[in-house]
Amino acid sequence: MNKILENCVCLLFVAVACGTGTVLADDDHSRRLFIDRDVDTFAVLPDGVRFPEGITANPANGDIYVGTFDGGNQNKVLRYNRHGRLVASLDLGIAPLLGLEFDRANKKVYFTSVGDFVGAASKIQRVAADLTGLQDVAIIPPIGAPTPRTAGNPDGSSDTITFGSGARVPNAMVFDSKGNLYISDSFQGAIFKITNPHGCTPSCTPDTFSHDPLLATAGFPPFGANGLAFNKDESALFIANTGDDRVLKLELVSGTRKVTVFAESINGADGLVFDKQGRLWVAANQADEVVALNEHGKIVAKLGEFRGIRRNGTPDGLLFPASLVIVGDEVFVTNLARPLTDDAIGDEPEEDVKRWTISRMKVQDH
Repeated sequence: MNKILENCVCLLFVAVACGTGTVLADDDHSRRLFIDRDVDTFAVLPDGVRFPEGITANPANGDIYVGTFDGGNQNKVLRYNRHGRLVASLDLGIAPLLGLEFDRANKKVYFTSVGDFVGAASKIQRVAADLTGLQDVAIIPPIGAPTPRTAGNPDGSSDTITFGSGARVPNAMVFDSKGNLYISDSFQGAIFKITNPHGCTPSCTPDTFSHDPLLATAGFPPFGANGLAFNKDESALFIANTGDDRVLKLELVSGTRKVTVFAESINGADGLVFDKQGRLWVAANQADEVVALNEHGKIVAKLGEFRGIRRNGTPDGLLFPASLVIVGDEVFVTNLARPLTDDAIGDEPEEDVKRWTISRMKVQDH
């Protein structure tokens, strides 16, 4: 009887934990994996506006900015207030947009425009916080793919991976504490740097900061260097490689700018952001979740999940989470929800999405 009672108590504990959406996977606070699958919808994009990708925020008032990755159609930057109300929208033509980053010092919103996908120039642009005063900042230079990469095998043999893409695909951006801007290029396998971008009038030429084979990919989705984030003391720049399911670390203190693997097997590693505890949050766009890494690259927390398509055509939870930004104790995530297979044959839930969303989740202080 006592054994039965024990089992019932254990089952009740599990049921309560699952009912709240939060699970502590270990009683030891130092080793436990924190899991919270609850996801709120912060905003639904206007009817006909598709594929939200980049996201950033104005920390002074909590405004959220979102860009769309909808090549060949009208792309936009959307501005939402802290409560999810759309307060402004800027039309930017058919070139799809990827990363967004807010310049706190000068109150500007920077974004990457992938003109190469539509027969134009790939470039960095910016607007004021109220989405007025569009300016070109820089044209991304064509530097080609990096050198081949040699990958070792367990039997002692090795494979050589050659990268062939020459398209310019500026993706994520991040500012350092001096106001310099760093940009990832997903197809050229590169990190570019613009020194003092605020002074780029009318335009600057980016410097090639790193052009390493680890920044390219032969994997899927076919995007190499992607999300960017500096650690607190800016001794390293962390870089997501989406196609390789990795987070990379670019050392900045040694002067060598060496690129190494920081974390493996994060399915579709995309946007990156550090929280105030020093955890690195990663949007895992093919796992439909957001994970946090500790200083050793170990997963210590997981947020969100995909629960299906609602009757109104919006995702329930996360679906292809692409980019993220933390405001206070909340993380805001774009649900790109873009099908990746060639034909709409019913093999991807993204095919059933009719309206696109931005999600919001609590970042727990654990």
